[in-house]
Amino acid sequence: QAVTLSVLMYPVLRSLALQLHSAVTGSYVSGTHSIAFINCLNEQIAKDIARAIMDKKLAAYVNILPKSSALYFWKGELEESTEILLLVKTRTSKVGELSSYVRSIHPFEIPEIISLPIDQGNPLYLKWIGESVPRD
Repeated sequence: QAVTLSVLMYPVLRSLALQLHSAVTGSYVSGTHSIAFINCLNEQIAKDIARAIMDKKLAAYVNILPKSSALYFWKGELEESTEILLLVKTRTSKVGELSSYVRSIHPFEIPEIISLPIDQGNPLYLKWIGESVPRD
């Protein structure tokens, strides 16, 4: 039982150790923050979703990228459209809440909401993300 408990506790203990190390040394822990990609039908919807995300303090920063062409299969048919891409910088711990919230306000039946952890970057910028997005 002790072995099972220690194996199950390892991720929690590792996370706490990394947070402590980060607090003591001021260094960034890889994966603490993420960038989420969200596609929108048009610029107005993109701006509305970006503002809603910011109002909820679910992100530190949202880029709204101009139109891009998209090809995808939907209900068995090849579709082509133009979309606006949001790049959302946030805490990794907020990605689930961000995804749920965006799904509740997005007009697409199945909106694209994917994220990648941030491995490295400007330490001052990464610190600013952490300061701008409240902890859970």
